[in-house]
Amino acid sequence: MLDAVVVGAGPNGLTAAVELARRGFSVALFEARDTVGGGARTEELTLPGFRHDPCSAAHPLGISSPAFRALPLERYGLEWLHPATPMAHPFPDGTAAVLARSVAETAASFGPRDAGTYRRLVAPFLSKWDTLARDFMSLPLTALPRDPVTLARFGLVGLPPSSWLMRRFRDERARTLFAGLVAHVMAPLDGFATGAVGLIFALAAHARGWPVARGGSQSISDALAAYLTDLGGSVHTDYEVKRLDDLPPARAYVFDTSPTALARIAGFGSHYAGYRYGPGVFKIDYALDGPVPWTAPEARSAGTVQIGASTAEIGAALRAASREGRAPDRPFLITVQPSVADPTRAPAGRQVFWAYGHVPSGWTGDLTDAIERQLERFAPGFRDRVLARATAGPPELVAHNANYVGGDIACGAVSGLQLLLRPKPSLFPYHTPHPAVFICSSATPPGPGVHGMSGHNAAKAVWRRLRQP
Repeated sequence: MLDAVVVGAGPNGLTAAVELARRGFSVALFEARDTVGGGARTEELTLPGFRHDPCSAAHPLGISSPAFRALPLERYGLEWLHPATPMAHPFPDGTAAVLARSVAETAASFGPRDAGTYRRLVAPFLSKWDTLARDFMSLPLTALPRDPVTLARFGLVGLPPSSWLMRRFRDERARTLFAGLVAHVMAPLDGFATGAVGLIFALAAHARGWPVARGGSQSISDALAAYLTDLGGSVHTDYEVKRLDDLPPARAYVFDTSPTALARIAGFGSHYAGYRYGPGVFKIDYALDGPVPWTAPEARSAGTVQIGASTAEIGAALRAASREGRAPDRPFLITVQPSVADPTRAPAGRQVFWAYGHVPSGWTGDLTDAIERQLERFAPGFRDRVLARATAGPPELVAHNANYVGGDIACGAVSGLQLLLRPKPSLFPYHTPHPAVFICSSATPPGPGVHGMSGHNAAKAVWRRLRQP
């Protein structure tokens, strides 16, 4: 009998399997698709030689992850590559605010009236980032916080809505960039703890950057899988699990799946009926014949570029998708240009690029024109650079990754108490109604992102059970 079986080879399932194997437990991992990866894959979606990341591409939480940093992933081929600027937020007048590695450069891009405010906002936390990241990403507490004072101070700043935090800024440039940071998790700007979301992304950029993985996000998953194999674990792909009886006997089962899928497979009935999924996204992967022709020079060297003219425009786009049941006329866009840091992703002189905007859950329309109109506002002539495009709305995203219910790439709404207490309000979120069954997907804390910490935290709960006499 195996000690543990893990279902789902996304970053969290892989990390959970690795953590258990490192501690001497026998582990087998099962994945429905023909390769490992989940939200960290790389594929030729458009033209030969153009290697795209179907989901996550920039990894501020990956390079800062306490779980990943404790593993020898570089030995298995993972290499982080940094763009000159982690993130830029251009404006219609051709200027841009930036989220740079330097706090001073970032503050200066906000203008003189907000530069000091921003420096004072991040100063108490930046020097303690590694400890804060570990404590924050272990909530609800799977271990005693290493620095409870800093964590409490961060909570006082971050637990109120981001709209409250943004009132500290006097001008629109800082407010708009910060609103864009919050929108990365598709959270409403007036939601509980959304200030913490924006602040975490900002601190991550200053502390360790927003890199891409050389060769694509698949490199992260491949490194985890290779390490797992070296530890004696086994990986089985093309193996769809429909019920627990499909799996070999084990002392524990760990699911990197949505709560809905877990309830169906394990026979938990309506246990997760109250779990809410958020809006979907519509994503386009582009093969370009050269760099994106951004008007703002700062955007040309940035790995990630946020597109939203103002706080009001970003807020309206989020409301349309999450509350009004319609696609926004001017979607807020998150775009990533991996080729800025990794020229190996496309043939010489060419680039890969992706963009997505928020749409209602399960939406079946086509947002291509609205996305490209937005891009043309900030990069005139963009359409002329397009060699090929691959589009994916909610139905296509679900077909690509079953955890993206309704096209929700966060595997659950990141709003209200569910931002911190997911998939149910509990101090033991990785446990399920069955004592030998656990959940480790992004539907558990600390939530979405390629960081493996949900898998790391769940593995702690599993090995505590396995060590019981």
